[in-house]
Amino acid sequence: MRSKKIHLLLVLLAVVTLMIGLWIMRILNGTLPYLDQWTRGPVEGIAVDSPFYTVFRWITELGSSHFTIPFVILMAIILYWKFRTLLPVLIFAGGTWGGHLINVYIKHVVGRERPSILVSANAEGYSFPSGHAMISMVCYGLLAYFIVQLVKNPKTKRVIHTAFAVLILLIGTSRYVINVHYLTDVVAGFVFGYLWVLCMIFLYEFLRKKAQS
Repeated sequence: MRSKKIHLLLVLLAVVTLMIGLWIMRILNGTLPYLDQWTRGPVEGIAVDSPFYTVFRWITELGSSHFTIPFVILMAIILYWKFRTLLPVLIFAGGTWGGHLINVYIKHVVGRERPSILVSANAEGYSFPSGHAMISMVCYGLLAYFIVQLVKNPKTKRVIHTAFAVLILLIGTSRYVINVHYLTDVVAGFVFGYLWVLCMIFLYEFLRKKAQS
């Protein structure tokens, strides 16, 4: 059963990765992907003084650098206190920083302009993929992974996974709602971030087992 789920996940990731590749080709050719063409209307009609916009404007701050940097430092200290080893700290903090570097690299390769600029929301520079979506996926995804290692109750583990998944989804979606990213930017950020999380977890498990042997 587990192998079937893994196989299905790999197939899904392959399909989504192919789709993102097609988006990148259209962007490099100066053409707006169809998904962005279909989804521009709703966000362009949201008033910046509306309660809906305001809520998502606050949510987006949870993925901004001025929040995530001190947050990562604090969580790294807590992880070291709980695990009594540097490996989880290095994977969590290093993985988050590495995700940022990968995001910056892809942005410069694709070179896509944003639908709008909002300096106060860390919305400057290139647009694809969304840094908030990608870094939130990496930061909160890895944190959820390590927190779950400290929990024994299966129901509590599901609650933790669900809570962090909702948080990541809201942060990424906020970038689309406040109109500083196209929807494809957000989706690509989620996918690239998830793939990087898988790489970091694989690296952690490999190093942990090697240290124990």
